[in-house]
Amino acid sequence: MPLANFGLGDVVRHRLFPFRGVIFDVDPVFANTEEWWEAIPEHVRPHKDQPFYHLLAENEESAYLAYVSQQNLLPDDSGLPVGHPAVAELFDQGADGRYVLKNGHAN
Repeated sequence: MPLANFGLGDVVRHRLFPFRGVIFDVDPVFANTEEWWEAIPEHVRPHKDQPFYHLLAENEESAYLAYVSQQNLLPDDSGLPVGHPAVAELFDQGADGRYVLKNGHAN
């Protein structure tokens, strides 16, 4: 089983689509519904035996929750804050700009 490349509080961006977000949970392997997985076009469907990340995601139009495979994420080094409204509820921002889970929200 592959190890997670990213951790809670990391800011990442999608490899193919124009969105970014803060990781708030990690599944060691796929843990969503079969219907969700099958709805992804087969030619871009990720394999299930890899970490999947729950993101407080945003694009230019909206903020939402995303579930993304490790193979489709890259580190976001823009240094820009993530504007998702739930970020402030779950995270504090450290001096280095990294998001740190607030007490009481750790897994």
